[in-house]
Amino acid sequence: MSRARPPPLVTGISPKEGPAWTKVTIRGENLGTGPADLIGLSICGHNCMLTAEWMSASKIVCRVGPAKDEKGEIIVTTKSGGLGTSTVSFKLFRPERIGILEQSAVWVDEVNYDMRTNRNKGISPFSLRPSNPLGIEMDKGKVPQKDLEQIFPGMSGDFTSENFSASWYLIENHAGSSFEQLKVAANNLKKQASKKNEGSLAYVKGGLSTFFEAQDALAAIHQRLESDGTEKVEGSMTQRLENILNRASDTADTLFQEVLGRKDKADSTRNALNVLQRFKFLFNLPLNIERNIQKGDYDVVINDYEKAKSLFGNTEVAVFKKVYAEVETRIKALGNLLLEKLLQTPSTLHDQKRYIRYLSDLHAPGDPAWQCIYAQHKWILQLMQNCRDEFISGKRALELEGDARPAALGRLGHSASLKRGGSLRSARPSTWPFETPQQVQFVEKLSDVVIGQLPNFWKLWISYVNGSLFSETGEKSGQVEKSKKNARQRQNDFKKMIEELTNRLVKLIRGALLPTTLPQGELSVYGGWEDKMELTGAWFTQIIHTVRGCHEALSTLEIPNDLLQVIQDLLLELRVHCLMVTLLHTSEDVKRLAEKEDWVVDNEGITSLPSKFEQCMVQMLQSLKEPLEIKPGEINVLQLDQVQDQAAELSVSIMKVFINCLEQLSTKVDEDFDVSRNISVDLSSPDRFSRIQEGFIPTSEQRLLIILSNCQYLERRTFLNLADHFEKHGLTGTEKINRVSMDAVRELDGKLFEAYIERRADPIAGSLEPGMYAGYFDWRDCQTPTGTRQTPGCFFDLIKARIPIREGNSPTATTD
Repeated sequence: MSRARPPPLVTGISPKEGPAWTKVTIRGENLGTGPADLIGLSICGHNCMLTAEWMSASKIVCRVGPAKDEKGEIIVTTKSGGLGTSTVSFKLFRPERIGILEQSAVWVDEVNYDMRTNRNKGISPFSLRPSNPLGIEMDKGKVPQKDLEQIFPGMSGDFTSENFSASWYLIENHAGSSFEQLKVAANNLKKQASKKNEGSLAYVKGGLSTFFEAQDALAAIHQRLESDGTEKVEGSMTQRLENILNRASDTADTLFQEVLGRKDKADSTRNALNVLQRFKFLFNLPLNIERNIQKGDYDVVINDYEKAKSLFGNTEVAVFKKVYAEVETRIKALGNLLLEKLLQTPSTLHDQKRYIRYLSDLHAPGDPAWQCIYAQHKWILQLMQNCRDEFISGKRALELEGDARPAALGRLGHSASLKRGGSLRSARPSTWPFETPQQVQFVEKLSDVVIGQLPNFWKLWISYVNGSLFSETGEKSGQVEKSKKNARQRQNDFKKMIEELTNRLVKLIRGALLPTTLPQGELSVYGGWEDKMELTGAWFTQIIHTVRGCHEALSTLEIPNDLLQVIQDLLLELRVHCLMVTLLHTSEDVKRLAEKEDWVVDNEGITSLPSKFEQCMVQMLQSLKEPLEIKPGEINVLQLDQVQDQAAELSVSIMKVFINCLEQLSTKVDEDFDVSRNISVDLSSPDRFSRIQEGFIPTSEQRLLIILSNCQYLERRTFLNLADHFEKHGLTGTEKINRVSMDAVRELDGKLFEAYIERRADPIAGSLEPGMYAGYFDWRDCQTPTGTRQTPGCFFDLIKARIPIREGNSPTATTD
């Protein structure tokens, strides 16, 4: 005898809860060796064998019946293992029923329940579609679907199809099954067919008693009716039955009239409220639009319009069409209002994006974003021109309407030296507007206008390009892609706008500072500064600083460099002009140094004039530090040949101007000075230098001697120091400047020394001349002087030249 198998064990069910007729999957161990081995299955006490479908020894699929118990175990019974056990349970949901007289918040429609379920009768097996009708292991996928379609044209492997082919089904699902397995499958099919027949017959058998009872009742009624019909008397059964039915009908009407009437009234009230609410929204919409527009709640208006458009956009009702036409009129007026607000100036970038988004949601005609960009461009150009016109007319400050932007350069934080929130300009006194030239104020105000407006203008364009101006509605309706396409088509137009703005900025600055660089026809538009103060190099340095800050601020916006090249060209010309103006003004300052000569000499016999000259030159070079500094993207102005030549010539002229000052000081007539209290001072005695005080006015000979000492100091010290300063600050042509300066000061030194010797030789020659030839003096017998200065105008030569030449006693030429 074979050994008995273990009893079935249910370890899982999915789902674990649900209403009646829920399809569940039961999993466990030893659930049977096949469909024939499964003889019993109950869930929550209800027999589910009729709907059970055995899949494998660990899986059964069935439907839960309407059991009496709300929660219970799943019990499986097999021939081989007997009655099983369960470690899980199933919870059955029961539908809540509302009595006919019970009040309910909502009306629940009647549900048709199958009353046969109360007699423990299962549903027909034909309602289930088994996934494995043969009940043996399936082996799919070995034969391609295309091959099967070619072998069985017009047929199908689906057993529910009219063109079902058993061969197709077997090849597709059981290509690897053995003949024995197919025999088992055939037996399974026979059992399933017998079960179906038994199930149908069970329905008939279960209802036989009812059928018999109904037949007996009908037969009895028939007999009584026949007897009543023969008697023909009142109070017959038929009459009584009619009366009973009428009373039952009246009673039923009395019972259900209130409930049914309440239901009908609730339904009619609900429908009326829905209709009224729907129409109320439409009829009140025009007034609500006006109110919300006055409040500025444009989002609410747009949402209400979209709702009305979806509900009544295609209506055919005349009154609805009339009201909706009024709504369209109000929305059109709103679009015009939003477009007007969008094009108003000044406005913030946030407001511009908001109005563009509203117009896109309203599907406004045209391209509002580009219209805004165009309006902003024209407004910035007008602001720049107004800035120039107000300064030309005498107004010193430009205030932007409703948009104060103090220190716009500092707010941008466009370089490492400018931190966010800082400022390019240091604190200024209250008198700054009155002390600063109009041109300098104009350039700074113009830079504030450009830097205050151009970043928002550029950001608006970037938002237009990447489509971030539109809301989700715009994205769904294709506004974003349309915007990107329009932006690609208008790139050249926007590039021209930026070029026009930068060119206008440059031309306005040129008109104020470099009018000669503009064409004659543009001077009337950008010029007009002829009566203003002439600027010095220091003011030009401040202007260069401002223009550089403006250029750096615009560069941080990632504007292409080719659009900012005109500003770089302007900076180059301003730097060159600042260099030349500084050199020219330094020449004027050096020329006025002669007025500062106090003739007070130190222990070396020189005055403070050479030191003042050197200090003036050093200050000039320090003031040129920023103009000569090379920022990123700039070139060295001193590398330009023309600039090198001009700078060298002006530097040489400055040296010559100072030398001319020394020469002018030496040629002043004696009547210009009061020598009464200084006549005793002998500058030829160095030990008396310390006794010379301020207010000292020297004689002509003393002036010559002081200036000669200054010339020697210039040659030995000052010019060499200046050459070092020139090289330190990067000025070219230092050798030429030093050489020309040395030659000029040496020439002046020789000229002044000759004048000094001539003055000193006049009294000596006058005293020697009367008795010089009394003893037949011959110049050839005279020894040549030694230790004297080798100049053509030496003292010995001057004496010979001043004594009359007699015959036979002509002086010999000397070289000392």
